[in-house]
Amino acid sequence: MKTYRELEVYKTSKEPAIKIHFMSLTLPKFELYEEGSQIRRSSKAVTSANVEGYGRRNYKKDFIKFFVIAITECDETMVHLDFLYKTKSFAR
Repeated sequence: MKTYRELEVYKTSKEPAIKIHFMSLTLPKFELYEEGSQIRRSSKAVTSANVEGYGRRNYKKDFIKFFVIAITECDETMVHLDFLYKTKSFAR
């Protein structure tokens, strides 16, 4: 593999982050800067951590550490999505 862009996990994580970004911009004002900001950051952090891990692929412990970070950011993103869904904060 020559670049992180060839990683399936990169391709798989980038598209939802873009969709979540645009969805979050449709949130009501009271959520736009609180929950919206959090979910934008966590969803993009999944992809960023994967890229950073790939960049450290020659250092096994760092490589693993950043993929673990990506998993935790993914979990955080799912929690934010659940909060938004349960509080009916999505714009209609």
